[in-house]
Amino acid sequence: MSKAFTFYLLAFSFFLTACSPNPNLQGRGEDYLQGEWKQDSVPMQKQLLSYSLYRFKFTCDSVYMELSEYSKVNTGMDSCMLDGHWKEYIRGTYSQRDDTLHIRGNFCNADYTLKKQAGCFRSGPYEEYFKVNKKADSTVQFLSTSNVIPINLHLIKRTSCTPKPL
Repeated sequence: MSKAFTFYLLAFSFFLTACSPNPNLQGRGEDYLQGEWKQDSVPMQKQLLSYSLYRFKFTCDSVYMELSEYSKVNTGMDSCMLDGHWKEYIRGTYSQRDDTLHIRGNFCNADYTLKKQAGCFRSGPYEEYFKVNKKADSTVQFLSTSNVIPINLHLIKRTSCTPKPL
């Protein structure tokens, strides 16, 4: 074979393998996380001025989060803070590498539609990393990189992933 032919053959085969179209199905996510998880309390919550309780729903590589916020200090408008208890919602995707869970999403309305304006609470992008400690089949602990309070979750409903078209 000539050198030019060999070069073109190699270049063409590289071109065929270098790029591939994105899959047309959502990712599978982590099997052990599939389902709904809830945090019931935080350590020493009665002594804290503010804290959050988490609820997660993992569906394939998607995540839906509900944050129940509690505060003894009014840092916003009374109509928003509702006597120190309110909820925030996040919709996004997640990935796990080794013991680190990465969640990327956006703050949403209660029906998980994207917020059009800020309103009372946070809006826009959400991104967080958690160190995962799997305790048992139905309990898991997330340690946030931005908070010192551990998130101890228990499974309330197991589901399985059925990837949907994108």
